[in-house]
Amino acid sequence: MSKRPLIEEDVEFGPANKRLRYNRPDRLSRLSDELLLRVFSFLPVPTLASCHRLSHRLQSIAGDSQIWKSLYYDRFVRPRASRIPGIREPGAPLDRFLFSSRLSRWLEDDVHVRRGPQTNWKRQYKLRHNWSRGSARISEIPVAERPVVPRLLVQLHEGVILTADINTGLRAWRISNPSSILASISFKQKQLSVSEHVSPSSLAVSSSPDDNGKSLQAVVGFDNGTFIIYQLDLEAARWSQHGSHVASSASAITAVAAYRSHIATLDEDRTLRVYRCSPIMKPGAGTSLDSPRLLYSLRSYNTCHLSSLSLRPRAGGIVISVVYALPVCLGGWSVGLQELQLSLDGEVQTSRTASALPLGYHPLSPPSSPSSGTSTPQQTRSSSSGSQPPLSRPTSLSYSHPYLLAAHPDNTLTLYLVTSSSNDLSISAGRRLWGHTSAVSGAYVGSRGKAVSVSSPGDELRVWELEGEIDSSGVKRRLDGGDLSVQVRPERITRDGDNDDREEADLSIRLALDARLDVLGSRAREPAAVNPWVGFDDERVVLLRQQALGPEALVIHDFA
Repeated sequence: MSKRPLIEEDVEFGPANKRLRYNRPDRLSRLSDELLLRVFSFLPVPTLASCHRLSHRLQSIAGDSQIWKSLYYDRFVRPRASRIPGIREPGAPLDRFLFSSRLSRWLEDDVHVRRGPQTNWKRQYKLRHNWSRGSARISEIPVAERPVVPRLLVQLHEGVILTADINTGLRAWRISNPSSILASISFKQKQLSVSEHVSPSSLAVSSSPDDNGKSLQAVVGFDNGTFIIYQLDLEAARWSQHGSHVASSASAITAVAAYRSHIATLDEDRTLRVYRCSPIMKPGAGTSLDSPRLLYSLRSYNTCHLSSLSLRPRAGGIVISVVYALPVCLGGWSVGLQELQLSLDGEVQTSRTASALPLGYHPLSPPSSPSSGTSTPQQTRSSSSGSQPPLSRPTSLSYSHPYLLAAHPDNTLTLYLVTSSSNDLSISAGRRLWGHTSAVSGAYVGSRGKAVSVSSPGDELRVWELEGEIDSSGVKRRLDGGDLSVQVRPERITRDGDNDDREEADLSIRLALDARLDVLGSRAREPAAVNPWVGFDDERVVLLRQQALGPEALVIHDFA
């Protein structure tokens, strides 16, 4: 059989099932690595991420640490430096904040610069990017099969989660390995120096006195006024008791704070006690603490039961701060602050108080009642521009100088700025923060103005960026536009060039959906407990999920 003759149309258009090959020269591959690095430095982040899939050589160049260091500075450090009071001087040129390997001002991120080649700037960029989007991968740590009575105490410090309750004692987990308990120790009655049954009522954690990064110090307060000091050896994974103090009164310790050798406790009878422990050097065991010695005992007559206690270092001593809810005459609530400045030897240098109430301010309208709808920025503008209704009683207080954050049952939070100098202590007028769709039961504010809040059911988690002057135009624009916070949602985190990472992302979606369905199912069957605990560090948010009749678990939201 003869072949079909060739038609000119077939030559012109070619076969439909074949792709045309282009013989264009590859000029990009001929460039040196230095030139490619210079070209890639001008690419936007999505295009730079796409270059990882082209070849091994381009993947290595696109992941260069210097490129991502510049991107990290331009997106996260420079905007922050420009809005912090005192960093940008009046009349200073704008190019002062442009990226420079040696002259840039990195603020608290300077710790990453000092680490040198050990810092993975691409990972740091992804971490901060996920924080800004609220993208997190979640996992759970079961802590109790049934609700703990009276309650489970939780703290987070330097990647270690600590829990305390009368049934299981003091336990510790590493966030990097939550599947197994790092160390645990039970609360024995002979350690408490009492015969009756007591329960832990407060928990504080801080670095060890020698600050070697190999151990943690935990202080557990009990409902009979006793507190015990424990030390966790991170390398040996072992708890040890390092002193205790018998009950000074029969009142429960509602709050405890610790820093190095100083400990402060707040009792149910509104008594603040300050202790100092003398460091003891033990050969081969590092530095431990002697039995605490009472320095001061101060009784307060104007604080309420809802209060927050914190310790922070200062030049030549420490500062003890007690934040408390303060009722306003004829209606409403505000906040007050008592501050004690101590020298390193334990001598009180200054004691002063301040409140957020303007002088002579007495609201006549009744307190606002909780609402069930979503708060809007329009409500913010109307309330901030005129006489706003009095605040409802706070459900939680958190203070990390200079930010003071109060949560309310009317779906809002209130932000205050504290000014503490050698001659003055003052609290600015509060600014309402909107965004939650249900009552806010817990809030925690950390360093650099970052805060996390959670609703009373525990199913709505929001991250806030509060840094900057509270009355600045930039903060007002971000507040009105709803840019001060983002809701944390379990999402798929895009990872480039690695199939295993994609499988991990798929697994995170399944875990997120399972956990979400579990939460929804449990809420449909039984009511959730009120006031869930929440805390966070640079990479994760930890939430204590409590239920009225079900198990309790620590839900870890990993942004890395």
